[in-house]
Amino acid sequence: MNHVDAWVWWLIAAVGLGIPLVLTAMPEFGMFAVGAVAGAITAALGGGIVLQVVVFVVVSVALVAVVRPIAARNRSQRPSHASGIDALKGRQAVVLERVDGDGGRIKLAGEVWSARAFDTGQAYEPGQQVDVVEIDGATAVVM
Repeated sequence: MNHVDAWVWWLIAAVGLGIPLVLTAMPEFGMFAVGAVAGAITAALGGGIVLQVVVFVVVSVALVAVVRPIAARNRSQRPSHASGIDALKGRQAVVLERVDGDGGRIKLAGEVWSARAFDTGQAYEPGQQVDVVEIDGATAVVM
């Protein structure tokens, strides 16, 4: 096998390693794919098979050793901000129209929402403060 063929095989290996990266979202496969591209470059520049394998291993291991801990640290430090519907759970709202087990209206986060009481036997009158327990479709469940 001459060195032109070798770099083609390395690129095939890089693509082969890229496929599980896409399918499994495991970044390690991407790091190995980059190592395979480094092996392909080494082969294209005329490096022998031993040097190609060494370059592949060194680049892959270096990426896994350096990038993975950085990514893990960033993932664990990222503050978890509730967004959308999750951000509304636990908020307080003001009753606009009587809320009971059958329905009603509240003002939540500056918007008018349909609402129903969490405890179907409970009723809340206009002006009362209620807590949002959950969001069920477009209806706030309150108590």
